[in-house]
Amino acid sequence: MISVSEALSIISNISYTPKATTIALKDANGLVLSEDIHSPIHMPPFRQSAMDGYAVSPNNSNTYEIIGEVQAGSPKDYTLLPGQGVRIFTGARVPESAKSIVIQEKVQRSEDRITVDGEILINQNIRSAGEQIQKGAVALTKGTKLTPAGIGFLAGLGVTEINAYSSPTVAIITTGDELIPPGTELKEGQIYESNSIQLEAALRQLHIKKIQTYVVHDEYEQTKKTIEEAINNHELVLISGGISVGDYDFVKKALTDLEIKELFYKVKQKPGKPLFFGSNDTTHVFGLPGNPASSLTCFYIYVLPIIEKMRGINTSGLERTSKALTADFVKKGDRAQFLKAKIADQSVEILEGQSSSMLYTYAIANALVYIPENINKIPKGDLVETFILPR
Repeated sequence: MISVSEALSIISNISYTPKATTIALKDANGLVLSEDIHSPIHMPPFRQSAMDGYAVSPNNSNTYEIIGEVQAGSPKDYTLLPGQGVRIFTGARVPESAKSIVIQEKVQRSEDRITVDGEILINQNIRSAGEQIQKGAVALTKGTKLTPAGIGFLAGLGVTEINAYSSPTVAIITTGDELIPPGTELKEGQIYESNSIQLEAALRQLHIKKIQTYVVHDEYEQTKKTIEEAINNHELVLISGGISVGDYDFVKKALTDLEIKELFYKVKQKPGKPLFFGSNDTTHVFGLPGNPASSLTCFYIYVLPIIEKMRGINTSGLERTSKALTADFVKKGDRAQFLKAKIADQSVEILEGQSSSMLYTYAIANALVYIPENINKIPKGDLVETFILPR
């Protein structure tokens, strides 16, 4: 058995070269750019009106003759003499001879003449060509994770495809004869299977789409065959349950027989002690505990950093912060603990219901409080390391 810090060190030292692919921009949300993107155009591509109003060529008067109108998207151009102007709308191309745009709220119009209330400043309310970005400049750098805003920005530059790191293919294997799918009638001794569903939801939250779920019974040969198939066809395999030392726990033996190199097995923590991590030349494998809360905690603390490496993300898992405890805490036992908790402002509350089988507390939690193995008592108000859960 190893410590949490040792297990995290092993995870952090894993090297992985993410795979790049070309993908349509509209399908790239959450992906990470594998190369810089240079702007193919100036943005805006022309002098652009920032407001509805009047584009004018100033003179020494506050009265102007209006000789036309320019709508957004119109190719019309006007040559304005001093004292002339055109009606113009937000986003429209500003005539080169116009030096300022006066917003419509500061104008009184009578037929083809306007009177301006206040001072006219050169270039006011005009976006210069390339004000946001110049043609050829780096729009977004390699390693940028694309968000809806980033996608919108690139679309505005005319980009339709990008090169990004692809997300890994993932297999989820559930074990246990007592598990049945939700929606079927429970019989004596059975429970609904939830681990594969919550793990798939967590993976999709990370923008992973290529997920395959397998179900195996508590029988060695089927367990080994299913794990072998998953390993041969996926870059990451998550096995739920069957990793402990019970008479019907066959996962560990199957992994050994399949020559998966063990990087660690069993971590001095609660929940999630019976955690396995190993790999071969092509695939990383996690044997996750069968209890739902344990499984999800191990996913967030250990699997997530590996997924980030595979996706080209240069971070180290969940965001961490320090928060003040809302009440005294006494830890039982000598294992490190990850406790479901709720952050409110600058404090964090450790929630009731910390059993490894309880998901209700997880459902209302927004954080995990980490208590190291060498700490047993923490007074109210002391700062504790807090992992922020994805929402």
